[in-house]
Amino acid sequence: MNRIEQLERQNAVLREQNEKFASDAKLLLEEVAKLGDEKQKLIKKNEAISDELRKSRDQLEALIRRLFGRQSERFDDVDQLKFEFATPEQAADAREGIEQACDENNNTGKSKPKPRRRKRNERFPESLERKQVLIDLSDEEKEGLTRIGEDIVETAHYRRPIVYILQKIYPKYVRSGEPDAGVMQMPRPESLIAGDRYDTSFAAEIIAAKFSYHLPIYRQEDLFAGCGITISRSSLLNIQEAAAKLIRPFAAYLADLVRTDHCISSDDTGVLLLLPKDIPKIDEDDPKSRRAAEVIAKAKEENAKSVRAKMWAYRGVSVPINVFDFTVSRHRDGPDLFLIDRDYEGTLLGDCYGANTGIHMRSNGLVVHAACVAHARRKAEYALGNHREHATALLKCFNRLYDLEDQCRHMDWDARFAFRQEHALPVWTLLRSYLENEMSKVSTKEKIGEAKGYLLNQWDGLVKYLGDGRIPIDNNECEQLMKQVALGRKNWLFIGSVAAGYRTADLMTLCSSAIRNDLDVYAYIKDVLDTLLSGSTDYASLRPDAWAKSHPESVRHYRAEERRQRNARRDRARLDRRLSQSESE
Repeated sequence: MNRIEQLERQNAVLREQNEKFASDAKLLLEEVAKLGDEKQKLIKKNEAISDELRKSRDQLEALIRRLFGRQSERFDDVDQLKFEFATPEQAADAREGIEQACDENNNTGKSKPKPRRRKRNERFPESLERKQVLIDLSDEEKEGLTRIGEDIVETAHYRRPIVYILQKIYPKYVRSGEPDAGVMQMPRPESLIAGDRYDTSFAAEIIAAKFSYHLPIYRQEDLFAGCGITISRSSLLNIQEAAAKLIRPFAAYLADLVRTDHCISSDDTGVLLLLPKDIPKIDEDDPKSRRAAEVIAKAKEENAKSVRAKMWAYRGVSVPINVFDFTVSRHRDGPDLFLIDRDYEGTLLGDCYGANTGIHMRSNGLVVHAACVAHARRKAEYALGNHREHATALLKCFNRLYDLEDQCRHMDWDARFAFRQEHALPVWTLLRSYLENEMSKVSTKEKIGEAKGYLLNQWDGLVKYLGDGRIPIDNNECEQLMKQVALGRKNWLFIGSVAAGYRTADLMTLCSSAIRNDLDVYAYIKDVLDTLLSGSTDYASLRPDAWAKSHPESVRHYRAEERRQRNARRDRARLDRRLSQSESE
């Protein structure tokens, strides 16, 4: 074998090795590519897990705050006035005014005077019945003594409600010698229950106990038994149903009355609705029935035992009436049927749920949505744990806005509008600038990013109140009505049928409106039932605010005094907070 053949063989071996190395390199590159893909998948998975962990931590913090944290939404920050809301001249002017108020409040700079303790009025009302019991020495002990006076100690004594039976006697008469004339007797008035077995006092007590004191029917059964009469639960429900049927036209009148208000606030909460055996028929006269049939049919297909229905509250801002409405789901049918289909023109104040935010377009511009500022503020508060710097800056702005609302709360509409334009509008302008500049790089996946997105997306609705002095800054007063539903829901647990949901809404309308006007709920409902049972349709005299003027004895004046004192304490606390922040500078 010559030299050339050896080289050719070596060359062939090298080529084979090279091809093998190239094949191995290709396999390695493919393996590297696979590892790169796996790495990207792991990175994405890690990011997803991190996002889930962040969300879980935020939810845990929110839950801990809800269960164990402070219930007040007030945010205190010692540097609040260092955040420049206006020009230096305006800030100096504001500081000077606060210092002047501080001097006046502190009695020209001296230590605060100790508040005088009000003397409590311990005497019981003169209207209460009084019985006297003489507790004296025995005759032997009094012998030789001269009586010089006496001490009177008044002790309140509770007597359980008493049920008594009113026997109504209807004499019968005949005309002598005229047997064909028949029997003469006074006609019997209209009664709530067939046979006039229970009168309106029972119905008023059942309704007030269930929807004002949140006592379910089975507890009321025991309550009446303690008063000496045993009434079955079915009878109690029948009495309540008969009263609701009588009240229905009046409840519809109150709803129409609320729809005359320029601004209506709204909120909703869930109630458990048990599914009926059969799907209810569609009533062409009831626009809610079609939606109810659809929801119930779908739930039955899924073998569900119940559905999460909704109880809506509509609170007149100027008209002092609360109206409740029942729907089988949280669908736009709620506000659409209550407002749009009733030709309402005005402002709907509520959260930024789609049924609210889209109502302007669906109503062809007749209904305007004003967003609740308190909801936006909570978004920033939820981000305090992880993004304190940005969250604190946002909360300072909201604190300033609410301080301004305190100052214009007692103004008339026009003055409030002018005040907001002069003082609140610059704060919103500053807030917008902060969102777009200082917070331009925050992640949308974090809580602070959610707060930023919420504020920018709902901006037009949030600043809507600036253009009308009649619109409140938030929906808190209507949200508080949900407590009335929640307390009842924990006691009566569920609603048995769609028709029962409508009745519950009507009866809650009367009770809640009576509470809002500081009325004795029982006295009000009994008089409403008596008036309606007599055939009267003078609904205007029965509206709660009008009824309060004609029945001052049934107005709970202590409620107004409690509110006055609570508001005074709140205003005092907020003023002290502003003064302490001014002094800390």
